[in-house]
Amino acid sequence: MLLFIFFLCIIKWFLLASAAFKVTHLPGFLQESALPFHLETGYIEVDEVYGVELFYYFIESERNPSEDPLLLWLTGGPGCSGFCALVLEIGPLKFISKRYNGSLPNLVYHPYSWTKISNIIFLDSPVGSGFSFSNHPQGYEIGDKSWSKHAIIFLRKWLIDHQQFLSNPLYIAGDSYAGKVVPLVGYMIGNPMTGELIDFNARVPFAFGMGIISEELYQRIDENCKGEDYVNPKSSPCASLLQIFEDFKSELMEEQILEPKCSFDAPKPKYTAGTRRSMIVQKSNTVLFWPRIPELKCRTYAYYLMYIWANSNIVQEALNVKKGTVKEWHRCNDGLNYIKDISSNLIYQVNITTSGYRALVYSSDHDMIVPFVGTKEWVKSLKFSITDRWRSWHVGGQVAGYTESYSNNLTFATVKGAGHTAPEYKAKECLAMFRRWISHSLL
Repeated sequence: MLLFIFFLCIIKWFLLASAAFKVTHLPGFLQESALPFHLETGYIEVDEVYGVELFYYFIESERNPSEDPLLLWLTGGPGCSGFCALVLEIGPLKFISKRYNGSLPNLVYHPYSWTKISNIIFLDSPVGSGFSFSNHPQGYEIGDKSWSKHAIIFLRKWLIDHQQFLSNPLYIAGDSYAGKVVPLVGYMIGNPMTGELIDFNARVPFAFGMGIISEELYQRIDENCKGEDYVNPKSSPCASLLQIFEDFKSELMEEQILEPKCSFDAPKPKYTAGTRRSMIVQKSNTVLFWPRIPELKCRTYAYYLMYIWANSNIVQEALNVKKGTVKEWHRCNDGLNYIKDISSNLIYQVNITTSGYRALVYSSDHDMIVPFVGTKEWVKSLKFSITDRWRSWHVGGQVAGYTESYSNNLTFATVKGAGHTAPEYKAKECLAMFRRWISHSLL
């Protein structure tokens, strides 16, 4: 009987190990016949009851995989694919933004990838993101706590299958909404949400500081909206003033206020710029339309190309995606049945940092989705003493941002000129920031 149980365990381990798939070629990759880096994809089951399987992309460090850090990257949303980080932010691939002509979009090597110095797992999480799926509808009922739990299960199982990385320094990282979940398991967070009111309420002082709204409007909002949630105000005076603020904000690209106002990727490639795909009628009878395909000059045109590329059959075969598990790939799945069941993660951040773990919190100084002034305020609220006062940090002899260090190994940094999220806008500077931080050097 013991021999039989041992045999079953060996089979189970073998099945787990065989779930990993080495990808040597990618459709649309222009520069070489084979990828110039090690790419692995696969699935790991994180819920046996509902058959929840999380899809991942793993890229080995191009420097020294056996010694370089291992980074588990969680993308925000919630519901955005880890592929976003791979091709838009910190991975070794970039799309060429050329007008779509019916052929497969092309990719090139990205020289400022964090995989230059780190092993990175790009995870499609929570379930329903990217190519991750559940075999049961209830498996898609997800929230902050269950996302965190699934991430932990995933990492433990992944390390069982990749034991050569057990001794590597481990960091959990992510940006935007994932900033709320990362401190539950790890951390390094960029343009992060915490669940606190300050995440969004900071948009008003940010707009005032950037000269977007008048001093009069800023003061009136401050006087009439004290203690209120600026996204869902309760009093009429506050709501009226915030509507004026929203009118100003709506004219800008919130992700990066200096860039042109652009739409996001349209779900279907056959619709051209300026056309409408379908309409949704809300309970309020307001008619909304799907986003238009962005203009070629827009940064978001790459999001549209991602949609076309990832929904190609030959691409999914190359990535070893399980057929029939996901009907349609989306960059970000806005239809998740997601529960925000953690009101604030600040207590987790205190617990993690005071337990001896290092932390880097970085923000873009032109991001109005999660403004740096709010992030700086909640970092200050942790009441850690300052160990290295506010100063500039540099890349190539130029100011790349500003930074301040705190006790308990917490570092806060801004990235000059960046938007939501920082590496997408300032790749060279963010690679330098990451390189210095993981090597325990000052920014």
